[in-house]
Amino acid sequence: MKVLIVKTSSMGDVIHTLPALTDAVNAIPDIRFDWVVEEGFAEIPGWHFAVDKVIPVAIRRWRKNLWKTFTSGEWKRYRMALSETDYDLVIDAQGLLKSAMLVTRYSRGIHCGYDKHSARESLAARFYQRRFSVDKQQHAVERTRQLFAQALGYQVAGRGDFAIRSHFIPDQNTISDYLVFLHSTTRFDKHWPEIYWQELIDKATAAGWKIKLPWGNPDEKARAERLARENRNVDVLSKLNLAQVTTVLAGAAACVSVDTGLSHMAAALDRPNVILFGPTDPGLVGGYGKDQICLEAKAQAKSGRDVEPAVFADLTPEIVWQTLTAQCLQAGE
Repeated sequence: MKVLIVKTSSMGDVIHTLPALTDAVNAIPDIRFDWVVEEGFAEIPGWHFAVDKVIPVAIRRWRKNLWKTFTSGEWKRYRMALSETDYDLVIDAQGLLKSAMLVTRYSRGIHCGYDKHSARESLAARFYQRRFSVDKQQHAVERTRQLFAQALGYQVAGRGDFAIRSHFIPDQNTISDYLVFLHSTTRFDKHWPEIYWQELIDKATAAGWKIKLPWGNPDEKARAERLARENRNVDVLSKLNLAQVTTVLAGAAACVSVDTGLSHMAAALDRPNVILFGPTDPGLVGGYGKDQICLEAKAQAKSGRDVEPAVFADLTPEIVWQTLTAQCLQAGE
């Protein structure tokens, strides 16, 4: 059986789709998948053993220069890649008008997706030949698992399995001596205060841990260097691509992260993880999996500390360190 998946972005959304593939293989052993995904995340689907071909799209880039997209032949190559296979099913797991239009017109197969009450954009349902009702009030991983199960005809059971850790760590019993602190995200008000990171690093290194700090742009690198403060047990990593930083995450004993796409990657790799939420609500898209601990600033006792962003004042390093040592590091042993 051959199925085309449409899940283009974001990083977290793409990662959240992986357990549905594992479910499908367990139920239908000969099933195989191709996947349409945004070019920036094109590596991720190929890490799952059930994916044969990844078809990248560049919606964000194409929008900026439609003329070049057509005249360069890039659009034609995308359409050819999409139409060269006869699929049994085409499952749009994105549930948006753009994702439905992007694929249904050019792919061959029975087009499936959420019904108008379940899709993120109700108009997308008009493009599907088969529509399925999936409750919105549940984690994104479970929504996608149920969509696949209904489309392919099996029952969902147990916790979802991302099934990508073995791609990076063949020896599942590897014991690590380092933690990864994911200190960077896109919005300023989602950043845990630097002084808190520094205090947490001091606690962790005093306890004998090495710390690795990844970064993705010059501002993030500068922050990492400030956090390291010439501490010989803190490693500011070189500039890494997605596969390389994922390898670092896979080998970690545990992680502490702000609300960012890489926190979902840590979860997909079965790494114990403390995820720090301030202005955002973990709700239906928080850490999914074993030993994923979401801490919300609003839920903590008053600290009275004057920090920026102020929303994190109550989520102190003491609380994070206690949670990390009691619930994550012991779980990872």
